[in-house]
Amino acid sequence: MVNFTSSPLLPAIAQDARTGQVLMLAYMNQAALQKTLETGQAWFWSRSRGELWHKGATSGNYLHVREVTADCDGDAILLRVEPAGPACHTGAVSCFFNQVRSGDQTERDLEVMAATRGAPISGPAPEVEEVHPVELLFHTIEDRKARRPQGSYVAGLLEQGTERVAKKVVEEAGEAAIAAVGQSDQRLIEETADLWFHSLMLLSARGLTPTQVWAELAKRRR
Repeated sequence: MVNFTSSPLLPAIAQDARTGQVLMLAYMNQAALQKTLETGQAWFWSRSRGELWHKGATSGNYLHVREVTADCDGDAILLRVEPAGPACHTGAVSCFFNQVRSGDQTERDLEVMAATRGAPISGPAPEVEEVHPVELLFHTIEDRKARRPQGSYVAGLLEQGTERVAKKVVEEAGEAAIAAVGQSDQRLIEETADLWFHSLMLLSARGLTPTQVWAELAKRRR
């Protein structure tokens, strides 16, 4: 039995029925569960928009549900599904691809994951299926800049000024280049992510936005 008496929202894990890979975590209320059982496709409750969310309605990447089970306490739901496409709004097969490392990198990893998760950061955040992850990440950077929470990597670096952020971008660009010529594909991906992350911080430090960069790139397609 599913127990909605302890909480109106329960975590719902989607697992590929064919491979066993965990695809995503979302939340269900009683109405979402009922729609899922009735339609055979995954429905969730969008915490950012405050409404039912039909997974795949925007992207076409529906989750066709083959089995629904609850844990022993009835406070978590497992959906065994056949995905019609990538489950993650980033285009990845699974939402679980952010490696969490120990040491100085941990704070940065957590901030990146907070952005790509699409949870509210400062006021209502846009629904993750409708917004590019770069925009969500920039939203997090702007929030850290405004609130300056203690221990934030973003806030600490921005407080050191534009010049320090610019030097960090140069450092990250060098590390990405080194990875490209002598390290693994995964290492290049990680270093490129660091470079993009700090490039967004540099835009923020100068009061610019990714939208302005998109506009400039659009000019170059002509």
